[in-house]
Amino acid sequence: MAHVRKTTHSRNSGTRKSSRRKKTSTRRSTTTRKSAKRAAPKRWSQRVTKESDALDLKQGVFKLTSPKKIATSLKRSAEHSSRRKTGAYRSALSMLTFYINRAGKTLPKTQRARLEKAKVELKRAFGRE
Repeated sequence: MAHVRKTTHSRNSGTRKSSRRKKTSTRRSTTTRKSAKRAAPKRWSQRVTKESDALDLKQGVFKLTSPKKIATSLKRSAEHSSRRKTGAYRSALSMLTFYINRAGKTLPKTQRARLEKAKVELKRAFGRE
């Protein structure tokens, strides 16, 4: 059986921990950086909205003025998507809910109300009401 040597560090030993650390250079090599062909979206939620596997959304779909137009656009996107993993209704509703939840308190009340009405219109469009 191998003997395990325990080391104890006393607070009053007088030796500094920083002197034991290995010195590293502050300059990083340029070969380790990933080269981006285009600027990545600033937030992960923005990336999900744009590049989701569930749907290929029309540009500015959540900014539309009519809840019915929002619902129709989401339905069309969900039905035409070949990459979604669940049903069209579930994909469309989850994307809408995701957008509402991620916007949080920054979403204006009028737009939030419009998007909540779009949920109802989405149910109606899929015959789930």
